[in-house]
Amino acid sequence: MAEFEQRDGETHLPFDPAASPPDAGLVFIGTVRSPWTRREDCPKNLRQARERGQAASLIVDAPYRPALAGLETGQYLHVLSWFDRAPRDLIAQRPRHADAARGTFALRSPVRPNPIGLHTVKIVAIDLDAGQIGIDAIDLLDGTPLLDLKPYFSSIDAFPEAAD
Repeated sequence: MAEFEQRDGETHLPFDPAASPPDAGLVFIGTVRSPWTRREDCPKNLRQARERGQAASLIVDAPYRPALAGLETGQYLHVLSWFDRAPRDLIAQRPRHADAARGTFALRSPVRPNPIGLHTVKIVAIDLDAGQIGIDAIDLLDGTPLLDLKPYFSSIDAFPEAAD
């Protein structure tokens, strides 16, 4: 794919992790509904997604809907997603905005051995029966699979001394 052409300084693994035998029995619990259908239109991060002002939603599959009990409008939520359309074989990448390559684990790129995304969103609406969680924004393509949802707790998840 042209959108994933190798850039100077990038390093590929000698194998594709997607072809390796699985180590874990992960299941998808639902999907993301977003306005983004093409990678080039999708915001690069949640800040950009919020600036665009387009809400999204998480649709949780029926068997997992009882696990939504206790979630409320206004609460923040960590969303773990599966970047199902991303390559998995880059271990060093050079982002378009950078002048040098960095290790994949030093980047938030969706291209990684295990393409798991982490997104912190705000619940703006919730329908427990339908398994639909309206969220303020998301930086994911429509139809991206959900792996898990976890509540955000400022008492343990915020680090005021952290620097970029």
